[in-house]
Amino acid sequence: MTQTDLDEELHDRAPDAPDAPPEPEPEAHKDSAKDSESLDEDNHLKSDFVRSVKDALHEDDFERVYDLVEPLHPADIADLFELFDERERLGLARAIRDLMSVEVIAELNDWVREALVEALPADVVAEIAEQLDTDDAVAMLEDLDEEDQQAVLAEMEPEDRAAIESALSYPEESAGRLMSRDFVAVPETMTVGDLIDFLREHRELPTEFWEVFIVDPMHRPIGTCALSWILRTPRNIPLYDVMARDQTLIPADMDQEEVALRFQKYALISAAVVDEAGRLIGQITVDDIVHIIQEEASEDILRLSGAGDGDINEPILVTVRTRLAWLVVNLGTAMIASSVVGLFQGAIAKFAILAVLMPIVSGMGGNAGTQTLAVVVRAIATNQLTDSNTVRMILREIRIALTNGFALGALIGTGTWLLFQNPLLGAVIATAMVVNNLTAGLAGILVPVTLDRFRIDPAVSSAVFVTTATDTMGFFSFLGLAVLTGLA
Repeated sequence: MTQTDLDEELHDRAPDAPDAPPEPEPEAHKDSAKDSESLDEDNHLKSDFVRSVKDALHEDDFERVYDLVEPLHPADIADLFELFDERERLGLARAIRDLMSVEVIAELNDWVREALVEALPADVVAEIAEQLDTDDAVAMLEDLDEEDQQAVLAEMEPEDRAAIESALSYPEESAGRLMSRDFVAVPETMTVGDLIDFLREHRELPTEFWEVFIVDPMHRPIGTCALSWILRTPRNIPLYDVMARDQTLIPADMDQEEVALRFQKYALISAAVVDEAGRLIGQITVDDIVHIIQEEASEDILRLSGAGDGDINEPILVTVRTRLAWLVVNLGTAMIASSVVGLFQGAIAKFAILAVLMPIVSGMGGNAGTQTLAVVVRAIATNQLTDSNTVRMILREIRIALTNGFALGALIGTGTWLLFQNPLLGAVIATAMVVNNLTAGLAGILVPVTLDRFRIDPAVSSAVFVTTATDTMGFFSFLGLAVLTGLA
């Protein structure tokens, strides 16, 4: 199969092609999938089913591939693409043809979607983008090269192109990128009856929405009306009297993480997005927020480890470059810690048992620092740690660090005393454990808090500083105390 063949097939079988069968309802997909035993009890694709599809594809039995995949929900088809090898995905796309709906495209992993979209001609991509919600279309196009992006936009209808270009003008991971321009807004002068007639008569309105935004003559949102209220209110009642005036407005330049926090805090289903002048320009719905919460949580954890995006579909070279960069940084910090050990070469040579015990002190300090760091980074990300409670949080972590330090110090000190029959050595390592745990606690909270104050993402660079602090102080405190007490 050549690339041209694939392009022609997908273009001929675009989602709106007249010969495309009607798409079953989601529940029908789910039931059919279960009946065919393609999904396990957790709604994950079974390995036997995936293997059957691969075998049929390798045998060029496209009809069987189609029959196997057809009952699946679009989200499950997207999962199937992600489970396939990169070289097999284009063949799968050709085999299932009209099943490659906009719903499947929208559910695809970013890396997988980017690869498939890049393989399609610009007019086919434009056709798909025009059928997607604005936010999904932006997500599909934003990762393309500038040249490919402009080629796709040039093939789109002027109205759709203008909407996507406007969304792309906002910063990445902002509400402007996340929002959908498919919403319903009406003037405050309408009655409930007028609104119902308006919704029935205008077929171009979005097919799915939960509330109607009420706007003033300047198109600024002044309230919302839930559909349940509209259906249960007499027709003659003005919208101004029935609308909810208490609303959460989202600035278009707000970071998506902050948007997710507002949805969580105020239990929102949807929220209006406004520009600098306060005019309504879009809406964000809770289904988008679910993805953001998962994405942001995973991002912070992976950044703490220096693993980059951590996506198994990410190109190997990108993954290597990301991980190697942080490993090189860690190598530098390890050299700093080792230089501290070098200062005490004579003491170690005189009392070799110190070399056996010092990794315990630094290792336990590193673990304690990681615990504190994880808690603090999460607290910052969820707005639990603010200017008003920073001091209280610092004092809390100091108490925790001292308590853990004394407990661990007592255990390691007693164990060292009994094992080596040297009470002074036990006292030295116990004291060093307390000192390093305190250092770990302070570094674990002060480093991310300081970075956050300077508008630096604490999840990205905190771990390097905390590890350096605990390793350096662990070696210095243990070896220094050993020299001061005359052990070495």
